[in-house]
Amino acid sequence: RSNPYQANLLRDGVRRYLQLPADQTVLILHAKVAQKSYGNEKRFFCPPPCVYLSGPGWKLKQEQIKARDLGEAGFRVCGYMGLDSMGSSLMETQKLSFEEQPDAKGFSCAKALYISDADKRKHFRLVLKLFFSNGQEIGTFHSKLIKVISKPSQKKQSLKNTDLCISSGSKVSLFNRLRSQTVSTRYLSVEGGAFIASARQWAAFTLHLANEHCTRSEFPLREGYIRYGSVVQLVCTATGITLPPLIIRKVMKQYAMLDVDEPISQLHKCAFQFQGSDRMYLCLSTEKVIQFQASPCPKEANRELLNDGSCWTIISTETVEYTFSESLACIREPVSPVPLIAALQLTGGGDVAMLEVQGEYFHAHLKVWFGDVEAETMYRSPKSLVCVVPDVSAFGSDWRWLRYPITVPILLIRDDGLIYSSSFTFTYTPEQSCIPGQQVLSDVPQDSDKLLDSIHEEFTRTNFHLFMQS
Repeated sequence: RSNPYQANLLRDGVRRYLQLPADQTVLILHAKVAQKSYGNEKRFFCPPPCVYLSGPGWKLKQEQIKARDLGEAGFRVCGYMGLDSMGSSLMETQKLSFEEQPDAKGFSCAKALYISDADKRKHFRLVLKLFFSNGQEIGTFHSKLIKVISKPSQKKQSLKNTDLCISSGSKVSLFNRLRSQTVSTRYLSVEGGAFIASARQWAAFTLHLANEHCTRSEFPLREGYIRYGSVVQLVCTATGITLPPLIIRKVMKQYAMLDVDEPISQLHKCAFQFQGSDRMYLCLSTEKVIQFQASPCPKEANRELLNDGSCWTIISTETVEYTFSESLACIREPVSPVPLIAALQLTGGGDVAMLEVQGEYFHAHLKVWFGDVEAETMYRSPKSLVCVVPDVSAFGSDWRWLRYPITVPILLIRDDGLIYSSSFTFTYTPEQSCIPGQQVLSDVPQDSDKLLDSIHEEFTRTNFHLFMQS
């Protein structure tokens, strides 16, 4: 544990951070599968991997760099993205330049990444290296695992092989290529509160499976894999904006197949019919998203003829978010590896409660903090830290009087003061039966100190609850 002087300084800094977090966030969006290139062709990843920089900490860092007389040019963020392990030289990666968006987020994407047939791996990760333009390294960040496929499956998918199936509640991207031309690719996105077809940016949508007889206001969600003919709803993960209930249809040679109910697979061509409409489909027209009325097929009643703009390609997507704060110190070392917490596991209780923090990218220089209280932390592996749950009295004398659950954020702090926040919290819940009532307090005023000690003792024998805030 830190020595008392350092601990007090650090605790004061953590309190300031909790009052006004100055986080820097790196968000990577990418597809869950990638189609392999063969020979001299280059099948660029579609949708292209995107990186967003957000949080007030970037502005704070800019002011620090300006204070060192490096000027505006020294603050600009640039980066390189490539595939892991096959090559680390910058020549084999794509350079990223970030542009500031209207919402103050920095944005860049890697449009020219591909995996060749010389690479025999079935899975890989993307590696992002970020720098300031003065040469200072920010850190290295990894995507989630990406599965390599040779081409979209043309066979009827079986639920015995769920690798390529798309489940309800998962995130997807939709894109459209007019006449199969790469240069004409447009992605379903959201801008200014409206759905658009963007040639630059794509949005991730949560694809929900719903009961067939539902309205837009009442949308009971279901679990399971998405099948053609299902009623679904697309919800933008960034804005929460939704489309009306849609029936997802399989597309074959520009026809919507009305009688197909097989599971949907990665990179399949599909169409989205508005539920209850007269053959109206989700369609793009240049940058606008409109409704298109399909034509009935006179020879086959189970088919409807679509236009190019109504035929979408569907693919599952992943997001990984790294958050850190340099507000407690001017750090010259890279912020990576940035730990990611995936789960919390509690064992024991009362004075001997132990919490296991599970996730990725842990190391021996991390301490677990419960709000502004440092916990005794033991490093177990890159995927596990174990700590002693602090006694509730560590949060101050006022805590003795509380009779309701108390929730504190879980932080990881590096030994040089770098803060890694998380979406996890820890709740102390007092046993209601163990807390004397107000009447008992008024009955024994002469023993108030002894009574307070008794209340505090019972209060710390507590049930602990863990939950994640999304």
